[in-house]
Amino acid sequence: MRDLSAETRIGLEALGLRIGRNGGTLLDVPRLVFDGPGPTLILGPNGAGKSLLLRCLHGLIKPDAGQVRQDGAPLGPAQKARQAMVFQQPVLLRRSVAGNLDFVLRRRGMVRATRKDRIAALLAEGGLSDKARQSARSLSGGEAQRLAILRALATEPDILFLDEPTSALDPAATLAIERMVLRASAQGVRIVMVSHDIGQARRLAADAAMMQGGRVVEHGPASEVLETPKSEAARRYLAGGLIL
Repeated sequence: MRDLSAETRIGLEALGLRIGRNGGTLLDVPRLVFDGPGPTLILGPNGAGKSLLLRCLHGLIKPDAGQVRQDGAPLGPAQKARQAMVFQQPVLLRRSVAGNLDFVLRRRGMVRATRKDRIAALLAEGGLSDKARQSARSLSGGEAQRLAILRALATEPDILFLDEPTSALDPAATLAIERMVLRASAQGVRIVMVSHDIGQARRLAADAAMMQGGRVVEHGPASEVLETPKSEAARRYLAGGLIL
């Protein structure tokens, strides 16, 4: 288990992202830092820039201006190696369920005997022990997403980015994912997660950021952002109003 007194800090400074050289602004974030305990959830309507923000934080998209900093250092290979990301649609290898985990652990240099024990522990954590020999691509949507998260956790990341991991799942599958998220957070993994589900944010978030039009309109403790928002955009979104 990680030292919870030394949580990983990640943030943005003067970040800008545009459409082409002379196009419109996709992201305009003067400053945003995630450094408190517990999961961070990023909320907002479609097109608000949530997934783009996540991809910038993970280094998949290079901003036109500003930078991402992790524990005080600009995001580089060493920092990216301490991150993992799971997408809305899980991408699994054409291998067994156990084989997907073994691939990651083998690349990390773990010896076979140790890999076997680690795979068994991960499968038990995700409730997939009975699926170990099954083709990963034959799993249900919820099972596939659990495997994708387990595979990310197998890399022992300091930060785990989740892009709407439960958007297409039923309530039981969603609950299973949420339990995994809370366990990982309790073990010291910084969780930064995009969601459209306000109920989910209330269940999971310690910290919440609300986005509109590529900007962060509100950020702070989830209890404040979700219950007593200061911005009109956040109030309308939480009330179910249309944000243009």
